[in-house]
Amino acid sequence: MSKTSKTISEARSQPQQSTEPQEPAVIWRHERWILYILAVLVIILDQYTKEIVRTNMPLYTSWAPIPGIENFFQITHTTNTGVAFGLFQNGNTIFAIFVSLISIGIVVFNQRLSLGNLLLRVALGLQLGGALGNLIDRVTQGYVTDFLDFGLWPVFNVADMAVVSGVILLAFIMLQEDRRERAQQQEEAYQASKLSGSAADFPEHDESSTA
Repeated sequence: MSKTSKTISEARSQPQQSTEPQEPAVIWRHERWILYILAVLVIILDQYTKEIVRTNMPLYTSWAPIPGIENFFQITHTTNTGVAFGLFQNGNTIFAIFVSLISIGIVVFNQRLSLGNLLLRVALGLQLGGALGNLIDRVTQGYVTDFLDFGLWPVFNVADMAVVSGVILLAFIMLQEDRRERAQQQEEAYQASKLSGSAADFPEHDESSTA
């Protein structure tokens, strides 16, 4: 067998390496865990900071960690039986049931959500972690511990921060999605107008944006 024939034969015997891109299920196979990991981190930080406050500060006392700005920020140990920022007091049982149902809904939605929605999972993970952080307080103590005091703003905690951050991020995602849908609809309308000969109805359309 010639050297050339031998080389061709060896090449045929070697397994072919696929040049096709990996399937999203392979690339993002761990994406669903991001929500749970983030939620656990929020719960740990929330419970840890609350325990420090409960252990070291008597109830309804304050401490200014940064002298000179105590009128703007200080640590104040307080409690509430309402929702975030002390709103709607004395609804502990109702809120606990509501949060439990919402948490289950987030978990189910996360499992059914298509891959490639990482930012949405981050938003939901923040909300889940914050909701469960305060739920732990309600179940174990009957109230929620708050300590972050910014003066006129109601006293809150890490769990409240996570929930609000998750809601803001979710609103941002929805706004971006709405903008993409509007842009797509406008582009589709423009392309349809080109076919019908009425493209002049879109004088501000940028052809480079579709290149």
